[in-house]
Amino acid sequence: MAVSAVFFREDLCQQQAVMAVLFEQYHQGRQYQVRSAGRTRRLYTDGVFHSQYNPAHCGVTGSVWDLLFLPSQFYSPQAIRRVLVLGVGGGAVIHMLNQFVRPEQLVGVELSGLHIELAQRYFDLDYDNLELIQANAIDWIIDYQGAPFDLIIDDLYFEVDGEPQRAISADASWFDLLMEHLTDDGALVMNFVNYREWRESAYFSAAFVQESFASVYQFATPTCHNAVVGFLRIPTETRMLRQALKLQPGLNPERKSCRLRYAVKKIA
Repeated sequence: MAVSAVFFREDLCQQQAVMAVLFEQYHQGRQYQVRSAGRTRRLYTDGVFHSQYNPAHCGVTGSVWDLLFLPSQFYSPQAIRRVLVLGVGGGAVIHMLNQFVRPEQLVGVELSGLHIELAQRYFDLDYDNLELIQANAIDWIIDYQGAPFDLIIDDLYFEVDGEPQRAISADASWFDLLMEHLTDDGALVMNFVNYREWRESAYFSAAFVQESFASVYQFATPTCHNAVVGFLRIPTETRMLRQALKLQPGLNPERKSCRLRYAVKKIA
């Protein structure tokens, strides 16, 4: 059964200071932990780093979760009213969306009920515009018959022998299903564990996938090996992202206090 979460091995990322354990529990054969250092909180499952949050940083983590958020900055805040997050974890990207975009509705689908409980208890994941649903995200999106979303974030992973694996292959049928629930001008964001996985996705093998998006961007951060890709149904240029980030003090890389660390490459 797939676990919905941002998922990568900590030994592939920059090491941080030793953290105190705030919560630890073995549940259904897995070890869950919440660790802290100062105001920073981290969520771990079986020793694998799932999410991070520090309220003093406006939701910005300096890691992979920021990349999941960045495609939203090609749009005006008014253009993103409904957001779907498949794989909530500790809710890092949800904090950023509410800090800088403030959509009317956020729907987060997460397999682990304990993850949801910990996100609310330790990661301040409590917003009036947020609906958290405990479900298998793949089954949920297959059965979903509601209104489309302006932004869909696919962050579905599970663990095999301590290594992250996508819960579902980014093949043509998965793209087709997600696009069915995306607005005409919307954006789809996918998290790939590495660049090989991204290059093996249906974007490079199915013509209809390429034809469905006017702009495609590949995002990276020096702290991790993940490849996060934003598929946009509107024509855009990289400069639009840079200009948008400069308008937000917490996101402007030119400010020394900004924790945002990213590289972006325009694919299409």
